[in-house]
Amino acid sequence: MTAGRPAGRFGARLAEAVTAHGPLCAGIDPHAPLLAAWGLTDDAAGVERFGRTVVAALAGHVACVKPQAAFFERHGSRGVAALERVLADAREAGLLTIVDAKRGDIGSTMDGYAEAFAGDSPLAGDAVTVSPYLGFGSLRPVLDLAAATGRGVFVLALTSNPEGAGVQHATGPDGRAVARVVAESAAAENAGAEPFGDVGLVVGATVGSAVRDLGIDLDAVNGPLLAPGVGAQGATAEDLRQVFGDARRLVLAASSREVLRAGPEPVALRDAARRSADAVRAALSA
Repeated sequence: MTAGRPAGRFGARLAEAVTAHGPLCAGIDPHAPLLAAWGLTDDAAGVERFGRTVVAALAGHVACVKPQAAFFERHGSRGVAALERVLADAREAGLLTIVDAKRGDIGSTMDGYAEAFAGDSPLAGDAVTVSPYLGFGSLRPVLDLAAATGRGVFVLALTSNPEGAGVQHATGPDGRAVARVVAESAAAENAGAEPFGDVGLVVGATVGSAVRDLGIDLDAVNGPLLAPGVGAQGATAEDLRQVFGDARRLVLAASSREVLRAGPEPVALRDAARRSADAVRAALSA
């Protein structure tokens, strides 16, 4: 089984989806407490039903969904097969997917990850999250294959976990912070793309003044900015202004708990997604 290739560039398709449905990416995070709250078993069958329910409920109502691969992979091969079926449902429904896999390695191993998540594999969504902390150049296999197949890549840049700053804020010999190097490298990949490029960044909505303090120009990235922290994690309109500034037009807010805790009824999930999208739109335009 293969995924088939998307029609057109990821950045353009995402821009159309955001225009139609708002700047919200709904997570698909079937962790044990949420499965229990939905009355589902914590096994491959449970995570599959969870994911497929979310896709069926939200297709045509949100810009995209973001399955967290770890919650499927913890159930072994059957869990991975469940993720494949969730992604297949989304493709059939025309719903964009970002596979939150956060892969990162070097050489032939990164080639393998690229083929799995950006090639013609059934695990490939419309985009994948990756880690650049073996050097941005180590991402070349996934960047090149994603470009060839019409997919996108979201590169971790500034994450909201406290431990992240020790690496991301560190400066190299040229005085630039690691996160700034990541952002400027992504910008080079996106140069000249319209309405924006296919290489996005993951920037937490709760990182405060870090973008400004590190001298990062997010607007120059010219790619989507996937922003966890909106909704249940408490990012406010003022937080979004402080973190993203003029780059708010590029923000794709990631929200999981705000939407998923409304399930499992499809109507309730759609209503929660609509409220979240409206709140994000208002916060970004404030």
